[in-house]
Amino acid sequence: MKTLDRLAHGEQPHTEKEVLGEAASGEKTDPETATKSTLGALIDAMDERAYGLLLLILALPCCLPFLYGIPQIVAVPMIAIAAQLAFGREAPWLPKGLRSRSFEIEGMRNIVRRASRYLGWVEKLAHPRLSVLTDKRGAQIVGLLLLIPCASILVPLPSTNTAPGIGVAIASVGLLERDGLLVIAGLLFGLAWVALLVIGFIFLGNEALDIIKDFILGRGEAG
Repeated sequence: MKTLDRLAHGEQPHTEKEVLGEAASGEKTDPETATKSTLGALIDAMDERAYGLLLLILALPCCLPFLYGIPQIVAVPMIAIAAQLAFGREAPWLPKGLRSRSFEIEGMRNIVRRASRYLGWVEKLAHPRLSVLTDKRGAQIVGLLLLIPCASILVPLPSTNTAPGIGVAIASVGLLERDGLLVIAGLLFGLAWVALLVIGFIFLGNEALDIIKDFILGRGEAG
């Protein structure tokens, strides 16, 4: 993710230069000397791109299979953020307690670097295109559609969080990089999996759950 990688190195605050440095004090600051910031300051520095950043951070734990509890916890704020995007807010609103939550900038950079290892293939594909899907009106539609995979993560069943989480993560990178094609890919991946689960339960009932478990466990043993 080019944007996140630039954030990790403290580059470019408005076109992504010095975002973390600026967030450290709410003013233009040397990113190399900035050491601490708050979540609210980081969101303010990123403007509308904060939607993609927050959704990506929250979606990452959901991308891991058979991880119970955490995906259901992060799904609630994911739904709230997607809903705000759908309603057209310029930047995501967070409660005062969350906005004032501080973090070490170097720690954030380390998290970004680690995430980049797993999503590096997305970084290679991402670049600005199909901007109609990442402008204000297009982003509202994207936010509305993201509510579906985000809501499905709340269901505490195997595979109901992994594929939708990956879909949301890919779409979030698309929002960060203003890549409409990547947004479409993420939405299709997440929505298709939700549709497949719904159809499976309609026609097969609880047997669909057993089929999914056997498929995932079989792939794991084969690997």
